[in-house]
Amino acid sequence: MTEFGNNAAASEVLWELRSPSAPGGLSLLILPHAGGNAHYYAQWEEHLPRDVGLLVAQYPGRGSRFTDDLPESVDDLVAPIVSLLAEDRRDLVVLGHSMGTLVAYEVARGLSAAGRPPVALIGSACRAPFLPNPSPVLPETLSDEELVEAIKARGGTDHEILDEPELREIILPSIRADFSIDDAYRRDDAVRSLHLPLTIVGGESDPIVPVGDLVEWRDVTQGETCVETLPGGHFYFDESEENLARFMEIIGSVTASMTAVHAS
Repeated sequence: MTEFGNNAAASEVLWELRSPSAPGGLSLLILPHAGGNAHYYAQWEEHLPRDVGLLVAQYPGRGSRFTDDLPESVDDLVAPIVSLLAEDRRDLVVLGHSMGTLVAYEVARGLSAAGRPPVALIGSACRAPFLPNPSPVLPETLSDEELVEAIKARGGTDHEILDEPELREIILPSIRADFSIDDAYRRDDAVRSLHLPLTIVGGESDPIVPVGDLVEWRDVTQGETCVETLPGGHFYFDESEENLARFMEIIGSVTASMTAVHAS
């Protein structure tokens, strides 16, 4: 197993919050949403199964990677992650929320091409990769104030940070970059491009990603696809304790079933 914590550069790209309880055990890799960061998802650690290893990606241009060049394409987000994990032999479930699901999909493709495919993918609040973005932000057309309002409407970023001019100046460039990537992303060759089970979750009243766009993920894989919706919008898991608990339960069910399959 790669010990990311022993490599300063690697540990900035992938936060290894904990290792699997058993040698060679299953790990969960979380890919953040547009404008998101590793801190946001590190809070999930206490809710996730204790026997599963936990990795969270940190994209360039934020946090400990603040001085890295801003990403210009999804490849800029994906390539460092695939490079670090290509020789890592642990079983891996990849999970993304919103744009992070597209990053998770690309990581799954990259790792599959490297001969170490993930065992499953969990996607949240995201269109299938062959679909155009149904709700583009068009950040290049927005002033800082307009972009802040768009971010607040979507959720996932602390309003107090957005309302503080000095902090806003720090975070807006990376958010603009992420939204530009998400707006432009589309893969015409995504149909039946994966060979692993998919679990797709979304909010029943998500104004950004319609439920129909979630269902389209069934055409992305040659494995099984399970789609589940929960009450709420784009960040449904932040809207109630019940939603968060159910989402964590779904993740736990996937990791448990994959652990059982690969232990037999």
